[in-house]
Amino acid sequence: MKNKIIPYNPKLKQYARQLRKNSTLSEVLLWKNIKNKALGVQFHRQVPMLDYIVDFYCHELMLAIEIDGNSHDYRYFEDKNRQNKLEEYGVKFIRFNDLDVKSNMFSVSLSLEEQIKLLKTPLKSPQGDNLKQTLIQVHNRIKPYIHKTPVLSSQLINEIAGCNVFFKCENFQKMGAFKMRGATNAILNLSEKEQSKGVVTHSSGNFAQALSLAANKIGTEAYIVMPKNAPQVKKNAVKGYKGNIIESESTPIAREQMAEKVKQETGATFIHPSNDDDVIHGQGTAAIELLEEQPQLDFIFTPVGGGGLIAGTALAAKYFSDTCKVIGGEPKNADDAYRSLKSGKIEYNDANSTTIADGLRTFLGDRNFPIIKENVDKIIRVEEEDIINAMQLIWERMKIIIEPSSAVAFAALLKEKEQFKNKDVGIIISGGNVDVTNLPF
Repeated sequence: MKNKIIPYNPKLKQYARQLRKNSTLSEVLLWKNIKNKALGVQFHRQVPMLDYIVDFYCHELMLAIEIDGNSHDYRYFEDKNRQNKLEEYGVKFIRFNDLDVKSNMFSVSLSLEEQIKLLKTPLKSPQGDNLKQTLIQVHNRIKPYIHKTPVLSSQLINEIAGCNVFFKCENFQKMGAFKMRGATNAILNLSEKEQSKGVVTHSSGNFAQALSLAANKIGTEAYIVMPKNAPQVKKNAVKGYKGNIIESESTPIAREQMAEKVKQETGATFIHPSNDDDVIHGQGTAAIELLEEQPQLDFIFTPVGGGGLIAGTALAAKYFSDTCKVIGGEPKNADDAYRSLKSGKIEYNDANSTTIADGLRTFLGDRNFPIIKENVDKIIRVEEEDIINAMQLIWERMKIIIEPSSAVAFAALLKEKEQFKNKDVGIIISGGNVDVTNLPF
């Protein structure tokens, strides 16, 4: 194992000594337990790293243990920001609640032993080591530009669904959706010369914002072709992320023609919102993180629109799990992916089809469809009422903001919940960009 030393603020060294002398009861109990266990690795107490002091740290495994007390309730985002910075250096975190350490040490010990066992035995891919390595490289490449979003659960949701549900909350991602991952990877994979000329896409949704923000962070220009009738709030969001908006007519052909014109005039590289290998690989990193935290998952549900997220998720499940299956959720009013799996060829939605999950009205492409055909178990269709009910349930019980498209995956689980009884199910909450003045409930 590589014993990597993380730099730290020298001023923290004396403070760390003071913390060791004034340890809390839960820190004393856990430290005693760690020392008495034959874990096969060595931990240290109160270790300064960057501008942060972790409670316990193992250099060999690059594993930090944190005990969260009452003060963490109001320091949650501050702690997560610090943790994200350390994770960019490769540090892994395991967090225990103060009350659990004091009252349920047996469970805490089992969790710690299992985490150490996993880290000492690296994941092995069932097949396709080259693509697995590509996905690992993609994840490492984009880490400095994205958030590692939290995985949340709810006992009440578990009771309603009849299974153990783990929500990967990409609504907390930068710009509010998973698409930041794919957009960032696509730009970073360009040559220096290509980056200098910028990138172009056509989108009126989350990918327009994602590409604009990613380009701004990396230091290049983003040209976004948007329909003239796109909502002003979406145009303002793109402008806020320094994207250059070029308006076109609202038809798909008009948007594609305008994007090609911008490409010819500027030399910018066209990046498709979902039918692009680098975008697909980037989107798959959300599932990689989910499987790192919950390796026992039996299923992962994602919404299906253009196919980038479900294709990336399917690759992640294939190469980072031996047993996890991927299932899509899709509005019945826009079920082109469901029909595509049935017919074996890419199908399209009627031009007049409408759904509250308007982000899912796009169709599959020739890059992601073969991945979906080979690796997605099935797609479950849901009614509009199912989507609204699932969205409202998450808002009310999880206390988080999600958009209608995100609710489709959860709605699919609820629709056929008897099939997943007592299973461990991951759900990717794809985004949280919603007009709160126009909610459906």
